[in-house]
Amino acid sequence: MVLRRLALGLAPVGAGALLALSMPPWGWWPLAFVAFALLDRCLALTPSRRQRYWVGWAFASGWLFPATFWMVALTGPGYVVQGLIAATMFGFATWLVPSGPWRWLALPGAVTLVEAIRWRWPFGGVPLATVPMSQADAPLGLTVRLLGPLLLTALVVVGGVALSAIGDGRRKVPAAIATGLVAVTVLAHLAPVGHVVRALQVAVVQGGGQQGTQAIHTDARLVFERHLAATALVESPVDLVLWPEDVVNVRSLIVDSPEWQELQDLARDLDAWLIAGIFERTSPTSNANASVAFAPDGTATDRYDKVRLVPFGEFVPFRAFIEPLAPAYLPARDTRPGDGSATLDIEIDGEPVTLGISISWEVFFEDRARDAVNNGGEILLNPTNGSSYWLTILQSQQIASSRLRAMETGRWVLQAAPTGFSAVVDPQGRVIERSGVSEQRVLQHTVELRRGRTIATVVGEWPMRLLALALVGAAVLGERRGRSIGATG
Repeated sequence: MVLRRLALGLAPVGAGALLALSMPPWGWWPLAFVAFALLDRCLALTPSRRQRYWVGWAFASGWLFPATFWMVALTGPGYVVQGLIAATMFGFATWLVPSGPWRWLALPGAVTLVEAIRWRWPFGGVPLATVPMSQADAPLGLTVRLLGPLLLTALVVVGGVALSAIGDGRRKVPAAIATGLVAVTVLAHLAPVGHVVRALQVAVVQGGGQQGTQAIHTDARLVFERHLAATALVESPVDLVLWPEDVVNVRSLIVDSPEWQELQDLARDLDAWLIAGIFERTSPTSNANASVAFAPDGTATDRYDKVRLVPFGEFVPFRAFIEPLAPAYLPARDTRPGDGSATLDIEIDGEPVTLGISISWEVFFEDRARDAVNNGGEILLNPTNGSSYWLTILQSQQIASSRLRAMETGRWVLQAAPTGFSAVVDPQGRVIERSGVSEQRVLQHTVELRRGRTIATVVGEWPMRLLALALVGAAVLGERRGRSIGATG
């Protein structure tokens, strides 16, 4: 009896750990289906709602604490807080799931709902180590172009339910689910993805340097000069050169700095558009994180300020309360969020071009890429900076997110990082080239500007939110009706 209870207690944690291993950097994507199958079996053996709450809590802990471990380097308290909040949310999700057969309807809906909430709340959303990331390199990954990453989330859980149903000896259920998953995948391959407008010669610049260093311990000028040196490796002709996030880091307004003139001169020397990531101090209490477009004649023509900011990294929620508890972990000033569309407007060969852009953290949020495409974005840029994080958990998951954004939108994605990973991703989500960590490198390719929208960019995430809510609601009502009929019988 004691061993059985111990096994039931450890099984959800183990199932969560399998889900973590299905994600980058490990990437054993079939384990995601096994993880949800084991979660379903645990719920089937757990009669009380209170116990089912702790099953979900343990599952999420086994999944998210390992898969977000990189966050310790950013903020130890933030790492613990986000993990506990997410575990609590998943506990309430499994609390809703019946232990009987209706759970096969409720579990995909409940997990999808919690992922939808977690991607937007708290602190503006913390979409780290998400279920869809596990499938960026899997056959199901392309289904994001239908109804976005929430559909992919639901499909992974449904696949787990199919495996669990085999354990119940119900052969028809997994056969029907497998047929459905194949049908959806085929539909995703046939769905609209837009069309090619023209080819573009691009160069993604990575300056290199030591991984695991923080800005306060780094010479900002040295980082800038590394990217100047790397840019010298760009082979002409080139239309667009992309620099990473905030590698131009100044202690005043960028336009008042010597780096501003150097960027203008660099654009002229390249005879190409230069998109440079800048970080400036806008006031004694605030910063700005932006990408600026410099034309081939050196003129700065457009600017995008990052809208979604990193909690505890770029701003501190409840600063007055939290700062006294862990001042060493927190930024001294909050970054000011932007409020514009996720685009930069440029002109190449006399033709207007709209660049979609998601700065760093924003690539984890599918709504920023959707905003870019719905405002005319013909390619997606992701200037980022993961140089302060040790290991490669975050960097690998960011590549997965860029792949998902490419498939969702039918756009090429260019990711530029100062110390890695930088990458070029095609609209099928394939990584055409990727840099290594710490190396100085230029990724130079011919890519496509594309127009047109996928189903996901047209409908957004509300259809899947409503479907997930309907699944949970139907399961709860079905369970109650079954109990009522049993009681009266």
